[in-house]
Amino acid sequence: MADQIKKSANKVPIGQKVAFGLGMLANQMFPAMIGIFTVVLVEKLGFSGFLLGLTYFIPKFYDALFDLIMGYVSDNTKSKWGRRRQYVLAGAIILGISFALMWQLYAENGVTYNFWYFLVVSLIFYSGLTIFSIPYVAMGYEMSDDFHERTNIMATSQLIGQLAWVVAPWFWVIMADQSLFPSSDVAVRTLAVYVAIGCAILAAIPAFFIPSKSTLHENYSPIDLKGILGSFGEIKEGLKASVEIKPFRKICIATFLIFNAFQTTAGFSYFIIKYYLFKGNEEGFGLWPTLFGSVGAIITTVAVIPIVARMSKVMGKKKAFLVSQGISIVGYILLYLLFVPGKPYLFLFALPFFSFGIGSLFTLMMSMTSDVIDIDELNTGKRREGSLGAIYWWMVKFGTAVAGLLSGMILSLVAFQSNAATQTDETMFWLRIFFVGIPILGTLTAIWTMKNYDVDEAKAREVRDLLEKRKAPKPSGYGANNVLEGMNLAGLSRLQLQQQFPQYYFPTYDYSNVERVKSEFLNVFNGGMSCICFSVFTEKQFPGDFITEEQIRKRLEVLKPHTQWIRVFSSTHGHENIPKIAKEMGFKVLMGAWIGKDEAENQQEIQSLIQLIKEGNVDIAAVGNEVLFRGDQNEETLLGYIGQVKNQTLNVPITYIDVYYEIINHPKLVVASDTILINCYPFWEGASIDHAGMYLQEMYHQTQKIAGGKEIIIAETGWPSKGEAVQNAEPSPENLMRYYIEAQKWASKEQINLFYFSSFDESWKIHYEGWAGTSWGLWGANEKFKFKKKIQD
Repeated sequence: MADQIKKSANKVPIGQKVAFGLGMLANQMFPAMIGIFTVVLVEKLGFSGFLLGLTYFIPKFYDALFDLIMGYVSDNTKSKWGRRRQYVLAGAIILGISFALMWQLYAENGVTYNFWYFLVVSLIFYSGLTIFSIPYVAMGYEMSDDFHERTNIMATSQLIGQLAWVVAPWFWVIMADQSLFPSSDVAVRTLAVYVAIGCAILAAIPAFFIPSKSTLHENYSPIDLKGILGSFGEIKEGLKASVEIKPFRKICIATFLIFNAFQTTAGFSYFIIKYYLFKGNEEGFGLWPTLFGSVGAIITTVAVIPIVARMSKVMGKKKAFLVSQGISIVGYILLYLLFVPGKPYLFLFALPFFSFGIGSLFTLMMSMTSDVIDIDELNTGKRREGSLGAIYWWMVKFGTAVAGLLSGMILSLVAFQSNAATQTDETMFWLRIFFVGIPILGTLTAIWTMKNYDVDEAKAREVRDLLEKRKAPKPSGYGANNVLEGMNLAGLSRLQLQQQFPQYYFPTYDYSNVERVKSEFLNVFNGGMSCICFSVFTEKQFPGDFITEEQIRKRLEVLKPHTQWIRVFSSTHGHENIPKIAKEMGFKVLMGAWIGKDEAENQQEIQSLIQLIKEGNVDIAAVGNEVLFRGDQNEETLLGYIGQVKNQTLNVPITYIDVYYEIINHPKLVVASDTILINCYPFWEGASIDHAGMYLQEMYHQTQKIAGGKEIIIAETGWPSKGEAVQNAEPSPENLMRYYIEAQKWASKEQINLFYFSSFDESWKIHYEGWAGTSWGLWGANEKFKFKKKIQD
């Protein structure tokens, strides 16, 4: 029953699917009409193959680059209308106006003038296309998180969008009708206005009928001029992160190969029909180019897309893709064989097979991209429909630009003559070879690329479950909420708090002014800290990866001016090199053996720790960290490990580290430890930043009661700079700075060794603690201090 409720909740109303589909109709109608009207550039206005190629390549190359910026802007827009709708509407208006103007071309103005006029207005048109299409496509990606409903959305949109290719070819018939227009260039100037108005209205419909949530209070990056200029680094990182997702890379490459191989030669069908089937004879010719496009589009709409959607549900998206593209290759071969002079009707028999290529491509690939966006969110913690959509369509548009350039080059290569009554047999032979050969080659390469694509329904659901688990309201990160359950500080004034808890340290600093908080943070930071946790993993590394000496030295050099102690969590996989290097650089070392569930690995860690102690490079040794909290081992096993290390070493304090209440609840470990080390996280227990410093002190005070006079060291404490809230605990840069100030001032006053967590951000934690887990560092993963620049600003 729960699954049924969840499934129905992910269903999208048919009205919203249709609204999205009407936007797709506009999105496809514009390029379809460009393909139709472009014939006039060659036949009436005298554009050479080279100039025609430039009119394709330059605007679309610009459009592809602009896509990346628009994806960033759309993803980070704060508005009561959400992230997408306003851009869709604005883009629709720009598209309508510029498309109408773009085709106001007159032969008497000359080829040079018309070329530059068309090129400049094209750049405006493609700007509008990007402003519209990137947010529009992102709307579709975020309409549902159900594996099959995503295919239904894209299938519906492609069904409606395909009407563009049904309707557009009939404009050839209209343009050729001299009872309506004296010439095709006059027809284009007139028809472009009507097309522009109709398509602009269609493009605006999703902005009004697809709902969105306000994003006014989201923690997005700024999109002012400074933010946009600074966004290029984030765009670069987004590109890098996206390309590193192997399934997404395959989707982009396969789409590039299929669609742009098709685009390179698609316009040749007109010339093949006119000059090969009809030998340049205008009589009876005009209807057949129309039928080629229109009948193919009707077959795609009525048969191919529904069949592909059904195939996707039965055999999965990948298999449906492979089968569909295989059928399309048969179609291309048949087209070569069935283009028979004097018998134009024969090529109609190839169209059902041929239509499976493009008909299946975007239905499946856009649905697959939605699945990959989930993987990207799991990896990065960000929901980037706009950015990944931009990257995907960048591949399409860049390839289209290349395809346009190649089309012109091929026409020149085969010696195609503009404005000629006929073409040579050799020209038409090679034009037909290119017409089918390039798409077949592109499709075969795409099939090879996708054969190992591995995002099936099971994996997609697994990713969704992980995302939902991460986004679900979290209990306290440290379970029992011991301190919060035993104290209630809410509503008490500062004076009341001081009277009720006279043993607490109360900082006198005023936190109401954010700039002063930044200034005080920098003062405290520059004063140095006694200890810090050393996070050594770089962006692409995970626990278990080998740590190089080079990265150890690089990061220790960053920490050297700021602290005396470092804490290391493991003694294997390269971590064993840290103590010696740290000693050479003047650090003291709290060295840990990582204890988990695997006994063999635990013994490797313990033996390595023992060896490091004997070498004289360890000042405090910790046998395990939060083992009881994770449930990996029990108390008796840990006592045995501690005894094992003590029996083989002398003169170095041996201890165990866990969250403070696990230490309190296990007195045998207190007795066995030479020094008491506790992890204290008011954030994970949901403490408000206003009281976090006091809760930290209470954790320490409660541990003092059972310590038997032994020294207590705070082994971990800190605050994340971003992520999701835990009850009353809000991540933010300001709260991190405030917590750092209070923790350091209290520890300094009480002469307590406090290891601040952490030194550097750790991206691998995204899989375990969400976005907050990646942002505990004072330095970013790139070793740059996260706050100094902001403070100076």
